[in-house]
Amino acid sequence: MSSTHQEPTTPSVVQLRLVIEVDDFDTAVAFYRDQLGLAEEFFVDSGDDARVIALQAGRATLELITPAQRRLIDNLEVGHAVSPPIRVAFEVTDVDDAAANAVAGGAEEVADAVETPWGSRNARLNGPGPIHFTLFEELGQTSTEGPVATTDDDADSGLGTRVT
Repeated sequence: MSSTHQEPTTPSVVQLRLVIEVDDFDTAVAFYRDQLGLAEEFFVDSGDDARVIALQAGRATLELITPAQRRLIDNLEVGHAVSPPIRVAFEVTDVDDAAANAVAGGAEEVADAVETPWGSRNARLNGPGPIHFTLFEELGQTSTEGPVATTDDDADSGLGTRVT
């Protein structure tokens, strides 16, 4: 199946923010800011335990997948369906070091890092809050920019190839 891409005539979205409610705010901040190294953009304490922190994670993309693709990815990375409908993914420079650091900081390892057919090495973890996430390292590429397209040869496998 192919889709057509049309550039918007007037760009309207300039930032993606993923907003996640967490029960233990301090633990989540310590993990994502201090352990994973996400830079603090802003913090607001509104009183009565109403707090928000925005953490920068480089560039953002919205990756939309079908339930079948989610199961395929789970099977490749973990061995069985495990992720909820929303999963966060962080690109890192060394997935093994980042995963070890995340576990040392309180994350639960779901699966060891594996090489994927689309050229990355991915590890799965559960972090503080209701966040199931992937740490991934692009292998042999200097950039992750460029859309992912599916070719006719890939249609049977369900895998896409990165177009650069």
